[in-house]
This record gives sequence, structure tokens and C-alpha cells, in this order.
Amino acid sequence: MISKEQFDLVYTHLNPPKRLNKDFVFECYKYANEGADNLIQNNAFGKVVPVNPVVLILYILHEYNYFFEVNKNVVEDESLLSKIVSISLDKYFTNEHLNFKNETIVSKYSPEMSTLTTYLNFVLNVLSKVSRKNPNETLFVDILNKGFSMCKAMIELMEDGFETEAFSTWRTIHETECVLILLAKYDKEIRQTYLKHINYAMAFRGVIQDKEKVDQIFVQIKEEMKNLNLKSKDMKKYIEYGWLSKIPNFNENPQFKFNFRDGVESLAGLSHYSKTYELASEIAHSSPMLIYSKNSYFYHVAILNLYESFFRLENLFANIYQRNVSEEENKRFLMMKEVYYTNLRIIYEREKVIFKGLSNTNTK
Repeated sequence: MISKEQFDLVYTHLNPPKRLNKDFVFECYKYANEGADNLIQNNAFGKVVPVNPVVLILYILHEYNYFFEVNKNVVEDESLLSKIVSISLDKYFTNEHLNFKNETIVSKYSPEMSTLTTYLNFVLNVLSKVSRKNPNETLFVDILNKGFSMCKAMIELMEDGFETEAFSTWRTIHETECVLILLAKYDKEIRQTYLKHINYAMAFRGVIQDKEKVDQIFVQIKEEMKNLNLKSKDMKKYIEYGWLSKIPNFNENPQFKFNFRDGVESLAGLSHYSKTYELASEIAHSSPMLIYSKNSYFYHVAILNLYESFFRLENLFANIYQRNVSEEENKRFLMMKEVYYTNLRIIYEREKVIFKGLSNTNTK
């Protein structure tokens, strides 16, 4: 058990809500620690590592704060203390020591994961300083930030043994990278229209509450659809993809359509991913493959497509970053890139060889 002085330091560092009583939390921690010691001595959970005081305190803090959220009047008495201690201990031992985990193919410490995570953390830290979630000013950066965030989410899914779920997540990353490629290429032509269609989508999904404003938006949508010879049944796809009409030659070329595959993906030059995207979509829609898929196969499919998307996203990031930082910062970036990006390329090529070997084995 940690001392009161150590507890005070931990409590300050965790910065819990002001409404919580620090002394009451310490009392909860003392009783919880005693209970934990008894459970360990009685071998209730088999062999376990010593109790992590910070994690135990976190469970206590969150349970305590939750009581404030669901009860108007919180009385800090023995009854509340007993409830918090009991629940916190249950959750601590169940979630920290009896936590069910899928059988995993890769570890977070594996170079395939840790190298990419290192690079992603650098990029996301940079983007977090400029991403303001203000579409009029930071649209491209905000979407880029989301793309890299999804890459990190995909890594975490694979580390936890959710290979098929990771692959279905790639579907969203792919959609994001295609949009970014088009915004980078046709920024002047489509930026304002893209923003306008975000507004259309908000009206269509009921996010905008002002009925008069919504009615005006739909009048505008219908007028624009009429000019493009679209019918009322095409409204949803126009709202989602109508911004493509501002790309040069889109309206004149019959092969382009207001959808992802024949519109966004095709114009982004990534049509060769259409079959892979279709496969990821099947998993996302809970096809039998989600339940009965071979995890090792989808791990390799997921990691290869993750790396390929990351390389394209990184290229978009590097173009922006290097134009907007000092010479010294750019020099450090290039040094970091020489080490980690080079390693990522080596890892990617190795994964391609492994996957090719698996594919050849499966076809024999």
C-alpha cells in the first residue's frame, strides 16, 4: 500500500473532478487495498502480480464520480464506501487479471506494430497542434488527422486479436485517403462544395434543428439536382457525393458516378483496391466471414493494406509539414524519416513476401 503522501501525489497527478472528496477516496483506497491483500492471500484469483495502486485508485475515482452523476444527493457514509470498494475490487481483479483476451498474432512490441505506432504518434502530435475541427480553416488537416487516428485504431485492434475487425476498419481509412487525395489535387475546385455537402448531410441526418434552415437547404439541394438531371431517388447519393461534380470533366465522363467506387475511388486513382474494399465491406456488414474467417489470413491482408494507406497518408502529411516548419525542424523530420520510414518499407516488403507464401500454400 502506498503512503498518504504518495497517495496525495498520485491524486494530484490524476486531477480528478473537484467535487470528489480526496480524504474519502483515500479511505476507499485503504479498505480496497486491505480487501485486495486478503483476496491474494486466500489465492482467490490464482497467482497475481502485486496490486497496482494507481489502477486501483482510478477504479475508485471513476466509481465515486459515477455516483455523483446518477444520484442527486451523495452521502459519503460507510454504505457508499462499501459499495465503491466492493465494485472497484471486482472490476480491478476481473478486468486486470481475469480479462479475456483473444489469441493474438502480433504484439504491440513487435516491430510491425511498434515502428508504425512510433511514426503515428509523431504525426498525430504534430497534427493535434493545428487541427481545430473548424472545417472552413482546417478541413484537410482535420481529415488527415482522422485518417492517422484510424490507422492507430487499426493497430490496436490487431494487437488485441481482432484481425477481421481491423481489416473492416481499413475500409474507412481507404475512404478517407481517397477524399484527401482529391482535396489535395482539386482543392480550389472542390473545397467549398465539399464543405457545402457536409452541411447538406447534417440537414439530411437531422443534426441541424432549425426547420426553416433545413427547408432552405433542401430547396437548394433539389435545384442543384435538377441542374444535373438527377431524380429524387438520387438525393442521398447526391448529398454524399455531389461535390464530385466540381471536379474537372466529371460530368462529361459517363464512367464517373456519384458513389464511392465509380466516383471517389476512381478519381483518386485507387480503383485497384475496389475488390479489397468490397471484401472489407462484407466483413463490416457482418457476413459469415466475420465469424468464420481465418484470422492469420486477414491479419496479413489488414497489415499490408494498412501500410499502403499509411504510406499515401504520410506523403500527404510530409508535403504539408515540410512546407510549414523551420529548416531545423525539417532536418529533424528527415532524420527521423530516414530511420523509421525506411524500416517501415522494409517491414512492408517482408510482409508482402510472407503473404505471397501463404497465398501460394493455400492454392496448392
